Amino acid sequence: MELITFLIDLFLHLDEHLANIISQYGTWTYALLFLVIFMETGFVVTPFLPGDSLLFAAGTFASPVIGGALNVYLLVGLLTVAAVLGDTVNYWIGHYVGERAYGSRWVKKEYIDRTHAFFEKHGGKTIFLARFVPIIRTFAPFVAGVGKMSYGYFFSYNVIGGIVWVPLFTFTGYFFGNLPFVQRNFEFVIIAIILISLIPVFYEAWKSRSEKVNVVSH
Repeated sequence: MELITFLIDLFLHLDEHLANIISQYGTWTYALLFLVIFMETGFVVTPFLPGDSLLFAAGTFASPVIGGALNVYLLVGLLTVAAVLGDTVNYWIGHYVGERAYGSRWVKKEYIDRTHAFFEKHGGKTIFLARFVPIIRTFAPFVAGVGKMSYGYFFSYNVIGGIVWVPLFTFTGYFFGNLPFVQRNFEFVIIAIILISLIPVFYEAWKSRSEKVNVVSH
């Protein structure tokens, strides 16, 4: 329960927490952000870490309008590398674990099933599309490894996805995060980012439930 409360506070006040980290740790903030993005994409047990919202918040603090506490280009470069490395590690963990993943108590079968549904619909493009969907983003490379997807095929989508995902959210925060409306309602903007990015997950879950109901009714 304490973890849930902490995570809710972390997401809703991400700007305040990041401001405190920057003031206390300075340049080491880059290393911390690198680690969070790497873990969020690299380990199936950490899908709860902030991804899209963290990139947006970091981009906001890089804006010269509010002091340019971070260098946006260094930020984008480092976090793109973190995202690509994270997916790569996640893939090889899945490749090593294989079918044993389905019996693991550390990995929710529900999340794996949702990711499989994404793969069924979008094929290899899932690796790219998953970059923009929380939870699916964390499980897609793992499931690709479990399914023994060709690493070369996986890697191409992995790199392209990382190159698009990180700059998109970081520069969005860089250009729009300093607007007075966003500054006054930062927590609502973060909630909106999370909800919008979760739409594909809710849609796939609803579609899967509807298909099950139709099968039962027939």
